Amino acid sequence: MTYLLALDQGTSSSRSIVFDASGHAVAQAQQELSQIFPTPGWVEHDPQEIWRTQLATARQALAKAGIQAKQVHAVGITNQRETTLVWSRLTGLPIHNAIVWQDRRTEPTCAELRANGFEATLQAKTGLRLDAYFSGTKLKWLLDHVPGARQRAEHGELAFGTVDSWLIWNLTGGAVHATDVSNASRTMLFNVHSNQWDTELLQALDIPANLMPTVKPSSALYGEVNPALLGHAIPIGGVAGDQQSALFGQACFKSGMVKNTYGTGCFMLMHTGQHFQTSNNGLITTRAAQFGAQAEFAIEGSVFVGGAVVQWLRDGLHAIRSSAEVQALAESVPDAGGVIIVPAFTGLGAPYWAPNASGTITGLSRGSTVAHIARAALESIAFQSAALLQAMRRDAVQAGAATVTELRVDGGACVNDLLMQFQADMLGIPVLRPAVTETTALGAAYLAGLSTGVYPNIEALSDLWQVERRFEPNLAPKHAQERMARWEHAVRQTLLTDLAG
Repeated sequence: MTYLLALDQGTSSSRSIVFDASGHAVAQAQQELSQIFPTPGWVEHDPQEIWRTQLATARQALAKAGIQAKQVHAVGITNQRETTLVWSRLTGLPIHNAIVWQDRRTEPTCAELRANGFEATLQAKTGLRLDAYFSGTKLKWLLDHVPGARQRAEHGELAFGTVDSWLIWNLTGGAVHATDVSNASRTMLFNVHSNQWDTELLQALDIPANLMPTVKPSSALYGEVNPALLGHAIPIGGVAGDQQSALFGQACFKSGMVKNTYGTGCFMLMHTGQHFQTSNNGLITTRAAQFGAQAEFAIEGSVFVGGAVVQWLRDGLHAIRSSAEVQALAESVPDAGGVIIVPAFTGLGAPYWAPNASGTITGLSRGSTVAHIARAALESIAFQSAALLQAMRRDAVQAGAATVTELRVDGGACVNDLLMQFQADMLGIPVLRPAVTETTALGAAYLAGLSTGVYPNIEALSDLWQVERRFEPNLAPKHAQERMARWEHAVRQTLLTDLAG
């Protein structure tokens, strides 16, 4: 048997999955990751905990599979994107906690840069919006606020990386400081046209160039795992940010193909081939996973709070004891009873981009119960995702691209049949759930397998993709439009509340 090991480092947990060459999961292990909230709007992770849990799950997955590291053909890495780390090149120790992608502390810096007219330049070079979501202003914050960091950076003593770079550094014993194009494209510092760290962008944020990792294609040889860690020197053959990795794992290789990942947040990507397309509808352009000589692009929309709204029901409201209970509670009522939740716990992402918005619940009555709130929470995930696809459709029409005919889904919340059916109803197109829903990890495994000869080409990967269930829309388009109109009204109320505050 040929085995591939995928390391999937996410926002809420670290996971490792052993796949066989046909894309079936042989064994997996997972450990939760502590969430650190120093003050409202700030979110951090302990870099050492990221590394410890990821290494531990890799060892556990191999043990569960009953194989040794020497039987693993290659390792692929996929990771939570934009989360920002800085560490010492000499000791390998981080200088501060990782600043997580959800963190909003650098919004004042972004506002200042916007006021100075910098956003147009940034979007033209990176495809991104000027937002605290991305890594650039997080890195600037670390250099400005950690004592001595800027001086150490200028002297070449420090290294910056997103989570993939941190894992590569530790896996190779500090021998490799690298990232891939998909992760680099999320930093606000990488020119997606020239394929290089951009001098003007670095200077605008006062970031020394010697901090930056080497950028490689997503499917490429990065180095070897230190044999002392797993028992054998395994090549690291694939690296991609989690959403680009999921797009790849869903076999969305052609322009117009769309996937949505339902995780802590929701992330929808539409492949645009080798065409850099600027969105006119509140989305961003990003590099897709690169598996050949040519750059690949995608249009992306990000929902900041997707599955996290279910965690809020569990941990905040104590309405459920486990996330698995939410479907039964939501199905205990025929609908949400007019209740709409806009879960802007960390602002609103695409296509609204309201960084200071706060969450709201509207439509409450004396008849509202916790079941109605649970159903509204699930529906909020689908409403936000439908708003993304509507924006993508408008972009596709304006670019003369193909019509979106289906949505491929993955991520933890896609196992919820109620949510998937409601999603199909709101979109008016089929929602396809694949046989393997761990497509983020699968994409990393596929990228590693491509670079090391397990797969001859992407056509072989397309042949492996299989659908487990197809959800057809059951709601008349008129009624779906009415539901979406009520959602947009609730969003406008949320934004007005934000302005009033």
